[in-house]
Amino acid sequence: MRRLTRENVKAFGYAFLFTAILVALIVIGSRQLSHFDAALVAYTFAALFAVFGLTYRYAIWLQRPPTAMYWKRGWEVFLQRGHRGRNASTWVRRVATDFAANSFIFKRSKLRWLAHMGIMGGCVIAGAITFPLVFGWMSFESVPGNIGIYRIIIFGFPTVSMPYDSFPAFMMFHGLVWAAFLTMGGVMLAMRRRMRDQGAAAAQIFSEDFLPLILLFSVSLTGLLLTVSYTWLKGSGYEFLAILHAVTVIFTLLWLPFGKFFHIFQRPAQLGVEFYKDVAARSEVAHCGRCGHGFASRMHINDLKQVEHLLGFRYEVEGIDGVNHYQDICPRCRRAMLSLAQGKLRAGARLHVSSTPAVMPHYVNPGLNEGPLGSEDAGNFHP
Repeated sequence: MRRLTRENVKAFGYAFLFTAILVALIVIGSRQLSHFDAALVAYTFAALFAVFGLTYRYAIWLQRPPTAMYWKRGWEVFLQRGHRGRNASTWVRRVATDFAANSFIFKRSKLRWLAHMGIMGGCVIAGAITFPLVFGWMSFESVPGNIGIYRIIIFGFPTVSMPYDSFPAFMMFHGLVWAAFLTMGGVMLAMRRRMRDQGAAAAQIFSEDFLPLILLFSVSLTGLLLTVSYTWLKGSGYEFLAILHAVTVIFTLLWLPFGKFFHIFQRPAQLGVEFYKDVAARSEVAHCGRCGHGFASRMHINDLKQVEHLLGFRYEVEGIDGVNHYQDICPRCRRAMLSLAQGKLRAGARLHVSSTPAVMPHYVNPGLNEGPLGSEDAGNFHP
């Protein structure tokens, strides 16, 4: 309990720190709130809550023994002397291929990749436009003396200007529309897979698989309806649609730390696992204590033992020559030992049944000390 308390206190500290940093950036970036739109204050508080929740959960996740081990080893491997230049280039390549292009999903299914790219592309575009506007980091104003020219203000500094009816202005002012189309296309492809793929249907649950898609679709649809209202319907129903859109956006931001969207923020940290695997492939090989064959890296086996010890698991074994820990046995030998243990237990059960003259028991457990896997394991393999 003391360890969990320290984890929570540390996570709260990081959450408050990053939230405070964002508040300071909002104040500074909006020039003491002079460019901050008070009508967007609800979005701002929802974003601050999302940052607090995401940071807290991320800090808790990084303190879990398996994640902490990968996190520590990943940085050690990345900053290893003599490999930093190669690791930096490898990191750039993996960010471009695995993280940005989702190449690992493309290998599984092209439609699934297309759905991910549509959702990711739409969300990235929407976030790049929405958050600077909400935080007051970006705004638009007409050039004095020429109301037909708009100027983009970034962090209070005037930048490029363009006519409001020019093609660049049209593309920029409708950026959220293009983002909505991308997101809705990706969501529909993802929903198609959820409804038609039997493998996905067997494991999916509403809160983790359908609710995120419904939220994204709702945000995109209500945003498009706002555009339809002020473009073609002369603002009819705009106030109601604006409130509905705000509700969907705020609920989505509040849901970020709790639902499946959290994996978006986990993914960058998981890139370190690839560096861990690279070094593990080049390091000393661990040989099975039973058959002598190499089956994994010695670094990975030692780290696994340490993590299991921190989690309270004990896999020390007795009765096998040259083997002190279950992780020193290769998977092939584990399967063989499981079969041998089950066979021995079954043979013991038959002997016990044949020596019982009166009543044949419905369930027989030959004891916890039978079988080559040791007392703790053998007791779990019943005839």
